Amino acid sequence: MNYHDFEETAIPHRRLLYNYAICITKNSEDAKDLMQETYFKAYRFWSHFEKGSNVKAWLFRIMKNSYINLYRKEYKEFKKVEYQEHHVSPHTTVEPLFSKNSSFRKSYAELFGDEITRSIESLSDTFKDVILLSDVEGLTYEEIARIIHCPLGTVRSRLFRGRKLLQKKLYTYAKENGYIVKESQI
Repeated sequence: MNYHDFEETAIPHRRLLYNYAICITKNSEDAKDLMQETYFKAYRFWSHFEKGSNVKAWLFRIMKNSYINLYRKEYKEFKKVEYQEHHVSPHTTVEPLFSKNSSFRKSYAELFGDEITRSIESLSDTFKDVILLSDVEGLTYEEIARIIHCPLGTVRSRLFRGRKLLQKKLYTYAKENGYIVKESQI
């Protein structure tokens, strides 16, 4: 396979990968770095990709593994910092992680309201990953299983439990906004 094959097959999935990168890094610059790392590795190992297999799942797996490896590397390289470098005055206001200007909010604000975004973010990564990959990005259970390296049954279980948790978190919101017309048990 050559560069033209790579360009036609792998590049069209940039948007999906970027959305996922934003989701796991929670930072647009880190997401861009992770995207670059993912596509660099994908191109480097393009000769190992089996033509006709699922390129989307292959790219997501590269991204997830790259993220894990980068996280481990940063964790191991814990640096000492001077107190003066990171001293924050008690009068300083700190911008929240998901401010109105953050890339994550811009990316998902088009799909979800603030309450839904907050509810998704409050989930553990275990549930959040499968919900975003399935319900936002539209990946199949099989693709998700390959990406997160777990059995298909585990993906289904996490998705079921994650959706139940979201349902409980968003019940009042759904009722107040007319999404639930008659009372039902959760």
